Amino acid sequence: MEKIWIPENYESSNLYQFEFFISKKYNISFSEYDELHKWSITNLEKFWESITEFYKIEFDKNYYYVLKKETPFFKTKWFGGAELSYSKHILRHAKRNKIAIKYKNESDNIVEITWNSLLEKTKEIRDILVRYNVNKGDVVAGYLLNHPDTIASFIAANSLGAVWSCCSPDFGVESIVNRFSQLEPKVLLAHKSYSYNGKIFNQENKINELEEKLPSVIKTVIFDSSFDSWNLKSNYWIDFELSLVEFNHPIWVLFSSGTTGKPKAITHGTGGILLEQYKSHSLHQNIIEGDKFFWNTTTGWMMWNYAIGSLLCGAILCLYDGAANYPDIGIQWRFAKEAKINHFGNGSPLFIASMKQNIKEVNQQDLSFIKTIGATGSPLSIEAFHWLQKKLPNSQIISLSGGTDVCSAFIGGSTKLPVYAGFLQCKMLGVAIQSWDEKGQEIEGETGELVITEPLPSMPLFFWGDKNFKKYHDSYFEKNEEVWTHGDWILIDDKRGILMQGRSDATLNRNGIRIGTSEIYSALDSILEIKDSMIVDLNFGDNSKLILFIETESKLTAGFKNSIIKKIKNKCSPRHTPNLIFSISQIPYTISGKKMEIPIKKILLGQNVNDVISKGAMRNPECIDDYLVIRNQYLKSLDL
Repeated sequence: MEKIWIPENYESSNLYQFEFFISKKYNISFSEYDELHKWSITNLEKFWESITEFYKIEFDKNYYYVLKKETPFFKTKWFGGAELSYSKHILRHAKRNKIAIKYKNESDNIVEITWNSLLEKTKEIRDILVRYNVNKGDVVAGYLLNHPDTIASFIAANSLGAVWSCCSPDFGVESIVNRFSQLEPKVLLAHKSYSYNGKIFNQENKINELEEKLPSVIKTVIFDSSFDSWNLKSNYWIDFELSLVEFNHPIWVLFSSGTTGKPKAITHGTGGILLEQYKSHSLHQNIIEGDKFFWNTTTGWMMWNYAIGSLLCGAILCLYDGAANYPDIGIQWRFAKEAKINHFGNGSPLFIASMKQNIKEVNQQDLSFIKTIGATGSPLSIEAFHWLQKKLPNSQIISLSGGTDVCSAFIGGSTKLPVYAGFLQCKMLGVAIQSWDEKGQEIEGETGELVITEPLPSMPLFFWGDKNFKKYHDSYFEKNEEVWTHGDWILIDDKRGILMQGRSDATLNRNGIRIGTSEIYSALDSILEIKDSMIVDLNFGDNSKLILFIETESKLTAGFKNSIIKKIKNKCSPRHTPNLIFSISQIPYTISGKKMEIPIKKILLGQNVNDVISKGAMRNPECIDDYLVIRNQYLKSLDL
């Protein structure tokens, strides 16, 4: 595969400065990135302590050890005795009359929020929380837009040592109750309406229903999403007291998708997230003070929490609230141009759709200030890598892979390495990634199971309400207590990087040979007539039957089917070709943007929809009926 980007000016990057710091401190030198990475995972205590020193982490109470490693990893303890404040580190970069946030929605112009205005709003919300006796360890829950109100609310809650959790307004009431009822929040914050695809959705009835079904809530704070209550020209400067918490005090609770059962309440620690975000944002995305950082997300996806970390680096946080393709797919690229965004992040489907439409907004003249293009959520196709790099030759494509589980990435970017189309550049520092075969042996150059062989400070503290860590254990350590098994299928190439092959539980099996779904999706992404696709394996072993679903405006003729099969056969192999192809109205997604391959497989194999899927956790639940029709009309006759 082709090398499409070569690093320049490595000596001016944050990673170089950190490497120099390590070299001087420990009298060691690194000629290659892999040498630095190996040092970071074989010297965990030195590495993570060096992160605290390099970024001048302010421990208001110092630690008496860095790491007490235990097996399984959830028993591991980090920075014992330390106390600190996450918000304090964000506010180190707050400056009078300087821009903190740039915000845009579907219909209005960009709104610029200064630190004066943000802190004034934060103090207003904080005062309400104090009035209702929100204390350290209490839960503050948000039902909120990707809006400056939400950033202010998070800082307000965090400044008190409260635990934050948030869902976006597109969640159904049942899905929200399934999440927040586990946490018993004391205060609920909500926007009373939101706009999506040009339509206004009133939330007041849903908020009333939530108040009834969440008896722990003693106060609901309502925002209207306008800026009428904001003092956008504030000249005031507000300082407020910041509560100190233990290093392992919960900062927030994120949730698994919940499409196939009650969502897991994944609880992260304050100190672990703080260190991880400095590392990931500064070292692996090269964010510097004054950069404008954007990642398209809702508040219900971990990338919202990830994006907040850019403030730790002194970046201006750019927020977009609305549909990714309204009024057209170019809207976010136009936002990038207007806001002069330096780090432009999005789900891979946006880049693939932009490529297929070859939109005019993506060009070097208008977007020359974009330093990095971040892609996550699903593998970015080789074709999309080439298209983006051709359109924006000076931008580094950083494809990330990690998850809600660690609120970050395991695999990401490096200013020291080239980019190869289709490959993620590197194992991130401090992350001991390996690819294992079925016998638990490390392999390279072939597809295997992604495992983490050493603990990370951003691994969850626990799952909220999970007695004896049973759910935690079953999620990552059931196969092997010695390592974290993540559930992804990867290929590690010692020269080009890492190839993501899809979820290991969605792996296809043809005649005993396992195939990653990403190989097929990459082939399909090169077919302009296909807007989206999903492939499922309805059985394992010799009787495997691959069923391909495609979104297309073209008629699915025999000729079109044959051209699809030919493309897959030529780009992959004959064993990758599907047995059946169906045209479908929509591919089903979770609210956080994950294809629902496994739930659809279960439905097609005859399981009850209500046992398999929570529709309130889906982006497009209306499409499920189409799959039931296919199951009932076409698949019953198959010998599965």
